[in-house]
Amino acid sequence: MSSTKLLGRRQSFLPTSAATNIAVFFPTASLDCGKMGKRGRTLGVDIEHLRRIASERDRYESQLDRLKRAGKQTTSIEAAVSSATDTLASGTRSFVVYGEPQSGKTEMMICLTAKLLDDGHHVIIHLLNDSVQLLQQNLERFQRSNLSPSAKNFSDVIDPDYSLKTGFHVIFCKKNASDLAKLNQKMERIAKKVIIDDEADFATPNALINKGDVTRINALIQKLISDDGIYIGVTATPARLDLNNTFDNDNEKWVNFPPHGAYTGQDAFFPLDGNVDYSLRLLPDTDDSPKYLREAIFRFLVRVAALNLGSSADENYSMLIHTSGKKLDHKSDKKPVDDVMNALSDVHSKKFEDYAHQIGRIASSLYGDQQAERILGYIVRNSDQTTTIIMNSERDKNVDFKSATSPAAMFTFVIGGNIVSRGVTFDSLLSMFFTRDSKHKIQQDTYIQRARMFGSRKKHLPHFELTIPKQLYLDWHRCFVFHKLALEAIKTKKGSPVWLADQRIAAVASSSIDKANVMLDRGEMSFPIFDYSPDIELIMQANDPLEGLQRLQDKIGSDSLPSYLIEYVRRFLPNGAASIGLHASSTIENMKDADKEKIERRKGVFGQVTREHPNAIHHFKIFFNNRGKARLIYKFSGNITFMKNVKNA
Repeated sequence: MSSTKLLGRRQSFLPTSAATNIAVFFPTASLDCGKMGKRGRTLGVDIEHLRRIASERDRYESQLDRLKRAGKQTTSIEAAVSSATDTLASGTRSFVVYGEPQSGKTEMMICLTAKLLDDGHHVIIHLLNDSVQLLQQNLERFQRSNLSPSAKNFSDVIDPDYSLKTGFHVIFCKKNASDLAKLNQKMERIAKKVIIDDEADFATPNALINKGDVTRINALIQKLISDDGIYIGVTATPARLDLNNTFDNDNEKWVNFPPHGAYTGQDAFFPLDGNVDYSLRLLPDTDDSPKYLREAIFRFLVRVAALNLGSSADENYSMLIHTSGKKLDHKSDKKPVDDVMNALSDVHSKKFEDYAHQIGRIASSLYGDQQAERILGYIVRNSDQTTTIIMNSERDKNVDFKSATSPAAMFTFVIGGNIVSRGVTFDSLLSMFFTRDSKHKIQQDTYIQRARMFGSRKKHLPHFELTIPKQLYLDWHRCFVFHKLALEAIKTKKGSPVWLADQRIAAVASSSIDKANVMLDRGEMSFPIFDYSPDIELIMQANDPLEGLQRLQDKIGSDSLPSYLIEYVRRFLPNGAASIGLHASSTIENMKDADKEKIERRKGVFGQVTREHPNAIHHFKIFFNNRGKARLIYKFSGNITFMKNVKNA
């Protein structure tokens, strides 16, 4: 039967269910396909009903459902999005969302974007580091989420035929001066944009703030925000944004993005008690012999083999080698990898026997003699399933970025410098060889970002290995101690952070610190306010100060005296219990230049430490006001520098 004859009849050529669905979406439409207008338009379509359908999208709930169907936890994402929404509702237009490195911030940003779209924000711009690969990686994840509208690269948006005047738009742009300038030109007449700045502490802050000038990237982003826009910085290391006063972000309104249940971060890799649940190999600080890298490669091969022999299906794993930021060094690092894998692939090579014996001994020490032979056989049998990827540059378009971050070969080796230090998530990472030291001070934010072993590692944590020089590990450990102490104050939204540094560790690059508004060497940290009662004084007189701190925490709560601070103090007691000084409380009312309600003072409230505790390096003192409120102050007597933004104080 011809299609013309079929259309001429009063009958449905669709299944009953399909016809029913049409009736739902076109309630006033007739199924009589013979009644057509002159231009082929079906009569009776309810246009207003269609418009209501288009406007009734619940993007945020759809994204949460997507994650739940994939078996992912959404509690942390919901907490961050809810807090960000409340912050915007309070009138704050510039703030930071901070979370641990590799804790799932991209999925959080997808959900946050969905919520912003649902709330009526029409143009949302995502800024990323100046890396083509990172932009493509994040853009693809947004597009695969089925977020409506689909995210677009800025290069598509700046097309003269692309209109921003109607509808919703999600746009991705690199923090590149040329790209930002073109995007600004396109956005010139678009009001109330939302800027979500990924890795916000990188490139965005004004490094010329103390010279009365503005960096190009900072100026272009400021222009993009304009007077009526919203700025949301997203980062794991917000210190630079705070101490730089970037876009006047309000540090008391920052949003915490807590890690999900499967996350392993600083508490796992840098525990205060020193008891790690993974393999930590500490190298001599003065010997950079290639043999250490070769031995780390052997152990990686053994662990991959052991995991796959105990699994129903083979999986691919990666080893990250991070020794330098120089491209020539990356090529040097590749030589030991090629040497090992080529020797194992050629059973007649001169090194095959030697390497087989070394690997066998390692397998025996890690998994026992009975498993060693099976492991060694597995490695030799699969030694040609390997790839080595060098990630040198943000602009190197030839790098197989996806195979590096999601290993495409059973034994995947990733070698790189700065590009692997920020914004790159490595799935199935099983080993990290890290000897990237600094000739000068270690910059806290930079080294925190280099912790690429953080992430969803719980499943394989017992098999994970970090190989690192001892002093570098200790410095790295202290970076995270300082970082966590600084963030404790803002997690409860009851205070501004105090950033710590010492003779080996700098909080951020000194050029980025807004010296006009940052107080240095105040030498103290404060914690959230609590209700004061006179019986607290008995606790402060405890004979055992560590016991006294624990009793004080039980009294005032872990917000006002964080457990992390107690553990930190417990680890650093060079003079035993005498290293802790619990001081008698004082009123804030007698300090003329103090904020008596907030119980704080621009110059600090502790003042000079008395001779009451001559051997103490950790000093604790409570200050209270006439309203029955109090605040605990911690002061460290040593070479630690304390930095606090006092612009809004």
